[in-house]
Amino acid sequence: MKTEIYRTTPVRRSFIDEVLSLVKYRYLIGELILRNIKTRYKRSILGVAWTMVNPLLTMLVMTVVFSQLFAFDLPRYPVYLLTGLLLWNFFSETTVSATRNLIWSSKLLKRIYIPKSLFATAAVGTGLVNLLIALLPLGIIILITGSQVGFALFFLPIALLLISLFSLGVGLAISAQAVFFADVVDMYQIILVAWMYLTPIFYPQNILPDKFQWIFYFNPMYYILECFRLPLYMNKIPEPQIILGAVISASIALFLGGFLFTRKSDDFAYYL
Repeated sequence: MKTEIYRTTPVRRSFIDEVLSLVKYRYLIGELILRNIKTRYKRSILGVAWTMVNPLLTMLVMTVVFSQLFAFDLPRYPVYLLTGLLLWNFFSETTVSATRNLIWSSKLLKRIYIPKSLFATAAVGTGLVNLLIALLPLGIIILITGSQVGFALFFLPIALLLISLFSLGVGLAISAQAVFFADVVDMYQIILVAWMYLTPIFYPQNILPDKFQWIFYFNPMYYILECFRLPLYMNKIPEPQIILGAVISASIALFLGGFLFTRKSDDFAYYL
């Protein structure tokens, strides 16, 4: 009589398996992105236009406050500020949404099989759509302030790819922990506030003395922000060390976040 042997230890999915599943369910990613956009602006008076108005209003307030209060020696300060705000809003909103979307979709995950990283990926896609829309008013501000526009703009897709990969990695890592610990999202939002002030978004890098410049060099968002800001603000392609720092930051975040997520993803259904 032939004896059948069954494996009692669950087989852990690798990050590569998760990526292949995302490719297979790519149509569902598009549906989730469309749903997220419709849900966000469903009862809004301005609708999608709010994506353009919101950063503009924030820029106006912060321009008046910070340019006068600290007297920053920055030409075309509105462009400098708006590029920082747009990128930071993309990162913070995307990573928080990735975590919340996974938790809110707990009933769906218990009924059918879909890649659990689908929600983080859709959050990044949604944020990318909003960011592209918000680039329209930024372009107007660039023209109004007389900023130069040139071939450096062709580097912008690379910067968008880097921030997307970095945000996806961070979103996967945070959401994986939030499944098991409910207060992770609240703690992460506090960290985001501190992280924002440690990143030269609304103040110039040289505001800190030389002995404290290392704070920026150990901040992964500094490199990615420079990759996004320099082509738009200075019409300049970032220096090789800045690009290398951004690539390393995005790669580490993606692989570390993917590892933490897939390592525990099989246990999510028991805690969601």
